[in-house]
Amino acid sequence: MGNPSMKSICPLDCPDACALEVKVEGGRVVEIDAGATHPLTRSFICGKVRGFADHLYGPERILHPAFREGPKGEARFRRVSWDEALARIAGRMSEARKKCGESILPLSYGGSNGLLSQDTTDARLFFRLGASHLARTVCAAPSRAAAEGLYGRMAGVALHDYVHARLIVIWGANPSASGIHLVPFVHEARRRGAKLIVVDPRRIPLAAGADRHLALRPGTDLAVALALIRWLFENDRADQAFLAAHATGVEELRRRAAPWTIAKAAGVAGIGPEDLEAVARLYAESSPAVIRCGWGPERSRNGGSAIAAILALPAVAGKFAVRGGGYTLSNSGIWKLDSLAAAAATPPATRTINMNRVGEVLLGADPSVDLLFVYNANPLATLPCQEKVRAGLRREDLFTVVFDQVMTDTARYADVILPATTFLERRELSRGYGAMVLQEAGAVISPVGESRSNHEVFAELCRLTGVSRPGDPETDEAISRAILAAHPQGDRFRRELDREGVAQPEAGPEPIQFKDSFPLTADRKAHLFPAELDREAPGGLYAYREDPATRDYPLALISPATSRTISSTLGQLHRHPVPLEISPADARFRGISDGGRVRVFNALGEVRCHARINAGLREGVVFLPKGLWSRHTLNGATANALAPDTLTDLGGGACFNDARVQVELDGGPGPRAPAV
Repeated sequence: MGNPSMKSICPLDCPDACALEVKVEGGRVVEIDAGATHPLTRSFICGKVRGFADHLYGPERILHPAFREGPKGEARFRRVSWDEALARIAGRMSEARKKCGESILPLSYGGSNGLLSQDTTDARLFFRLGASHLARTVCAAPSRAAAEGLYGRMAGVALHDYVHARLIVIWGANPSASGIHLVPFVHEARRRGAKLIVVDPRRIPLAAGADRHLALRPGTDLAVALALIRWLFENDRADQAFLAAHATGVEELRRRAAPWTIAKAAGVAGIGPEDLEAVARLYAESSPAVIRCGWGPERSRNGGSAIAAILALPAVAGKFAVRGGGYTLSNSGIWKLDSLAAAAATPPATRTINMNRVGEVLLGADPSVDLLFVYNANPLATLPCQEKVRAGLRREDLFTVVFDQVMTDTARYADVILPATTFLERRELSRGYGAMVLQEAGAVISPVGESRSNHEVFAELCRLTGVSRPGDPETDEAISRAILAAHPQGDRFRRELDREGVAQPEAGPEPIQFKDSFPLTADRKAHLFPAELDREAPGGLYAYREDPATRDYPLALISPATSRTISSTLGQLHRHPVPLEISPADARFRGISDGGRVRVFNALGEVRCHARINAGLREGVVFLPKGLWSRHTLNGATANALAPDTLTDLGGGACFNDARVQVELDGGPGPRAPAV
């Protein structure tokens, strides 16, 4: 393609939304580096995207459509043409629609996709077929519910404004692995004298030099946040003037926090009460103070209430209205850009299936799911109750289509596989959810093999199933135009994108909360006790549900992100076995040595792998990373095989951190696990 160095953007599931400079030689990507148009990310990019050419051209890349020939799971396929593949899929869709539209289930999750690649022509197809709806709740649903209820998803503290903070709290996030562009600002703030608190069961890189590290038990974030709220009220450190002017539900929040003394919360969380009180005092005395709240606290039975309590802290303590003060969660809600504006279709009144229950649904829903269309997702690697999902995918009467870039674990069970383009092979419009930027870029290379873009394939399926209509937006240009036209600021966004390659939200790139940016609630106030959330949560908002550990399964298994993958994306590039990390005390009690083979199990399944002793992990917690593939363990199961399909208190989210397990030796010490 003419120009050897081209501009692109990264839409993968990360807050930073990097601009990219891509070097192309002979029509192939040979180098990817930081692009100059993005003020936050112009200095560097992560190693995951820097090495993305291995994903583009690796042996697992799906290059052409294919039909299954052998048993499900064996990945034996026969190459076919696009015409053959789409005709078969459209025929099966039409048959399923005649029987019952709800027997069709589209399964997707759009974290690693821009606005043109989901909820456009795909939504049009499935809406008009009368398919079942999918509630995309595997990540961020509890956080979204809490942020929406309290602040209407107000814009957060800009990442580069962290340099102004005198206290930074990193709660349930690990910027060193995901969202790496925050780290230099934290270090600069520390150089200027800021204090740092890390709340995480592991000693993540930033915890090593933190002033305080609260290594709490998974699922106890709610108790800790409520204890801090109570301490602020009890010690006259609550900002009563701010609360009177800018908040509702204050007294009910105070009442719900009242039982949580520092001593009680510290006991539940397994931390020292003196450490928790020191954190409370430091937070009260520091200004500006900012909380970077991650998605770790939401991944348990108390997840929604935990996020709500954490986000309530800056309101109670009066940390808003100053640069570098407040909180950051996700900024996706501030854009109000909706891909569905390009769907040109109305959602039908069909059933909604929570994606965390897909395994159960595939095995026994009424009406049954007879056609599963998987795209922008790898459910076998990412959904809870992995063995239920696997059993559902094995059903011979289930017609499964997988539309993906590489041969995932899920694709091995497909009846038809379709090759999808990556973001470097198509046009994309993408908004940041940490960095406050909207970006657009075209393809930098031609599609690899016979891969096609999402909007193109779903538009063709609309035609083949007879549901397309004159005037439907189908091209990337028409879809982009429809999305921007539906937004009040769409014309401005288009001008800025054309002129600078980057557009800014209405509040600007660095808003100050409660000064430039106010809650997107009807009264522009913080609702610290939203009635709708209180009705939704079992036992009411801020009600703590006890740890699910038992005598048989006493250890909490956590599965946070690492610097190797983006959810499960890029997992195929890492071929070495991945060990279970375990604390020295827990390993010693079980006679486990570093590198030894272990069996991790509960009533849902088992994972066989090697062990790695990690002195930075608190006792009672074990760790297998998020997004592993079957190749990464000795028996092909991952942490998701041990995760329950129970739901969070708000938003119907996944409870991965509620997995409780036992660990034992598996056939002796065995060979040492390779470095990962």
